[in-house]
Amino acid sequence: MSSTLRAALGLAAFLTLASGALAHAFPDHASPAVGSTVRTAPAAVRIWFTQELEPAFSTIKIVDAKGNVIASSDKAVDASDRTLLRLPVPPLPPGTYRVVCHVTEGDFTFNVAP
Repeated sequence: MSSTLRAALGLAAFLTLASGALAHAFPDHASPAVGSTVRTAPAAVRIWFTQELEPAFSTIKIVDAKGNVIASSDKAVDASDRTLLRLPVPPLPPGTYRVVCHVTEGDFTFNVAP
């Protein structure tokens, strides 16, 4: 096999792996809605994503205005809908709360020929 063909096949393999590694789930919608004001604390925060999530890399937490973590989970992907990240919410007093989630991590390898 010529070095040019080997390089072309290597580049094609790299681009295929890289495009898969770069695929990300993006938030589609949430309940309560982003930036909304609700009368009472919800029973759960739900965030739906544009594609299925990998449970091993998906976490969610709720933080109060002082930076205290109110609730968190690293097992929040819904078993019946893998596009849904769900976190039960404890009773909350009035205030502003921030939802922080992480839903992706990835890596890939490549080889340099001798």
